[in-house]
Amino acid sequence: MKYLITDNTSGAVRLEDIPELSYEAFYDDLAARLSEPRYHVAHYFAVPSGDRMRFYCLLLDDAEGRILVTSHAMEYYDATALPSLTARHAQMHPFERDITERYGIRFDGQPWPKPLRFPADRYDRRSSMDNYPFYTMEGRSLHEVNVGPIHAGIIEPGAFRFICNGEQVLHLEIALGYQHRGVERAFEETSNRLRQACLAEAVAGDSAVAHALAFAEAIERLTGCQRPAQLDRERAVALELERMAMQIADTGALSTDVGYQLGQVACEALRTMTINTTQAWCGNRFGKGLVRPHGSNHPLTAEKSAMIRRNVGEIARRYEEVRHDICSSPSLLARFEQCGVVPRDEMLRIGGVGQAARASGVARDIRTTHPSGSYAKCLRHETIVEQQGDVMARLVVRCREVLQSARHIDRLLAIYEEKYAATENPCGVPDYTAPLQPSTLSFGLVEGWRGETCHVALTDAAGRLATYRIKDPSLHNWLALALAVRGEGISDFPICNKSFNLSYCGHDL
Repeated sequence: MKYLITDNTSGAVRLEDIPELSYEAFYDDLAARLSEPRYHVAHYFAVPSGDRMRFYCLLLDDAEGRILVTSHAMEYYDATALPSLTARHAQMHPFERDITERYGIRFDGQPWPKPLRFPADRYDRRSSMDNYPFYTMEGRSLHEVNVGPIHAGIIEPGAFRFICNGEQVLHLEIALGYQHRGVERAFEETSNRLRQACLAEAVAGDSAVAHALAFAEAIERLTGCQRPAQLDRERAVALELERMAMQIADTGALSTDVGYQLGQVACEALRTMTINTTQAWCGNRFGKGLVRPHGSNHPLTAEKSAMIRRNVGEIARRYEEVRHDICSSPSLLARFEQCGVVPRDEMLRIGGVGQAARASGVARDIRTTHPSGSYAKCLRHETIVEQQGDVMARLVVRCREVLQSARHIDRLLAIYEEKYAATENPCGVPDYTAPLQPSTLSFGLVEGWRGETCHVALTDAAGRLATYRIKDPSLHNWLALALAVRGEGISDFPICNKSFNLSYCGHDL
């Protein structure tokens, strides 16, 4: 099978250079490759092109750091159903469901032919949240428990339907799409690049840096302009600060759900200290405004660098004490160990990514397998992996990553202080007007704190942004949560849920 082969350090690719295959050839080759753990799909989507529909696939080779790009096409009004890849590889289910929902293209043998997001411009307007086809089971001893879509707290809407035998969960189905915002279309409908950068930060508010960075890298590939090395370093610092803040927050949330008040209050204080550090750098606690194409409005200074190193060192020291207390608490370990297990084979099957996958023994980490920027040049990132796949393993990955991120930040800022502290803005300034290459595909691939974040941009013949597709890591991992609670008591759902901490808005684009 023909692929255009690139990597995460190369530029954009021209659409005419992307091979176009028959669906039969595409299906056979992709089905074979996905049988190997080294491969998984970063994105697969369809785009109308005149009287044809063209499908693009970005396949990641984790063993060699390659990104394989290919496509296939069909006539726009062709009613022929395509054989479903999901029937052989469950990781394809969100992509095929999205294509069907947008354009009405059918996949024969699709085992999960259900709506994914309910966009306003969906192909079948008869499909609505009111008639979502929840899975059902019959039995006199079974009962259903509905949670949501409106929740008691301030979290976003999502419906969880449990089928239980007594207290034991037999099946959980998660239905999302209640707040579809049309984010991807908003990218396509404006040529204001600053507005697009702000949209990227709003894809998932707790991952503002990760999504803004994925957008910036996609745009910079389209302009073909080189970025300064120090800009890469500052972006990596921002990304690792975001990772620290959210992993600490989740440690506190898990402590809350089992009544471990010491862990809760300590992590709340440390998370506040972390996001306040980001605010002292750029004026926003979540890093909004920090990442912009080609440059920065908030370059580091010697004073800010010293402040970040000092704060991060103190946060890491105090967090290590919390981690030690958590890992030596018998009552907490009794709740977390062997609870919500997702085995490695299941995580591979569904295409799991990020910390959740790494806790199940799947070493997927873009910083290691497809490094770019500082991760490719000056950091030797080693992926943290646990094998148990339970709530405790997901917590341990978080704990270890907080301390690892602190070391990364210290290393990056040490380089800055050695080389650039006396230089005025070695990052350059943002550029919102650089022309984009026409008829080109570009991508941004970033390891956010939840996992693999992928933005894909296609330009038209005039160099305008014509198609924009976003994949938040939650797209894959919601199914992992559903699998984690099977066989557990329904009372353990809150800690299973918190151990993943997935994004509703990152899914409901």
